[in-house]
Amino acid sequence: MTFSTRPVVREVVTSTDHGIAGAHRVLARTFAKDETVDRKEWRDSLREREAEVWADYRWHLVVAELDGIVVGMASGTYLGNVNTGVIGYVAVDTSARGLGLGPRLRAKLRTLFRRDARNICKGALDAVIGEVRRDNPWLRSLVRRDRVLALDFDYMQPSLRDGDLPVSLVLYYEPQTRAMRRLSTALLRKLLFTTWRRVYRISRPMAHGTFRQMIAQLDGHRSIGRLTPQRLAQLAAARPA
Repeated sequence: MTFSTRPVVREVVTSTDHGIAGAHRVLARTFAKDETVDRKEWRDSLREREAEVWADYRWHLVVAELDGIVVGMASGTYLGNVNTGVIGYVAVDTSARGLGLGPRLRAKLRTLFRRDARNICKGALDAVIGEVRRDNPWLRSLVRRDRVLALDFDYMQPSLRDGDLPVSLVLYYEPQTRAMRRLSTALLRKLLFTTWRRVYRISRPMAHGTFRQMIAQLDGHRSIGRLTPQRLAQLAAARPA
């Protein structure tokens, strides 16, 4: 497909924006169904924004458009109680790959997270976290970055629909002010609980066996280190992504 204009990256801020439907189409073509949320959840989140009921968190949807067509999207949530931005999805349609839209979408989300931190916590953003499949080529470059901790434990994304199973992913932690070689389990427990409770809107994470099994991995450890390329290869060989 040939486009006549340069891509425009913008935030969707209303529940009636046409970009919602386009972004969800890109999402559905990129991710497996058990890893995607319903479009209705996005509209409901934007209705909350319009009603001005949000307190110490913010949800964002960013789209990239070419000739008025949505060809890329990113979503994420700022969590004020841990002063951390959570990247939910980043997806670019095959027709627009090679244009650098993935980095632009992530950069836009980080800009929004930093603004949220200034407005809510009155300071700098502490970190950005995200989830990624073990077979994602981007993960192989991620584990080699000094400023990013791809954490060496089995993170589970909760099931997003009735009947679906939780999905095993890699959780990464990117500090914004200083490099870190390990993450304390005390902070990681809070990040896991807050992500399940506020991003995935699970009212009682500790009532879920999957969540209890996930945090049980942290017992007896003061910190969790990074996932090395060698360790990633071992995981990929031992268990299908």
